[in-house]
Amino acid sequence: MNIIIKQVTNNEAKMISKWIYKEPYSIYSLDGSNGCIKELLNGDYYSALDSKGNIVGFYCFGRSAQVPIAHKYDVYDNKNIMDIGLGINPDFCGQGLGEEFLKKGLDFARKEFHAKEFRLTVANFNKRAIKVYQIVGFRRIYSFKRISHTSMIEFDVMILNE
Repeated sequence: MNIIIKQVTNNEAKMISKWIYKEPYSIYSLDGSNGCIKELLNGDYYSALDSKGNIVGFYCFGRSAQVPIAHKYDVYDNKNIMDIGLGINPDFCGQGLGEEFLKKGLDFARKEFHAKEFRLTVANFNKRAIKVYQIVGFRRIYSFKRISHTSMIEFDVMILNE
């Protein structure tokens, strides 16, 4: 997979903000709001484009890759670990791109940010993603629950040591 990774543009943010994922992955769907677009343009997000300019996915690094409620559990205290988040365009999901897409993002972060250790947070039910993360070498170090008035979601925090 040949992709170009670069900071998200306003146009790309508008497109990404409208991505809708099928169940059970709908918690990853974005709402297209101005707030969502603003988040995608905060400087932490990078688009991944194929040779035709199609958005294959995105990466986010640092605080934007963290689940805010987890701060109360101190799971993000080690500032020497680079947090990474990623999303694959719903049109490309389920096509076996996950492992290579993740590796490209890790390589980018190594070059761009000189990162040596990585941390990611994933919904525990997302076995498809967790399998990819484990293949690449991530291991679970912590779990926590996010409880709202409508749902309870368990998250795993995983790290990759080099």
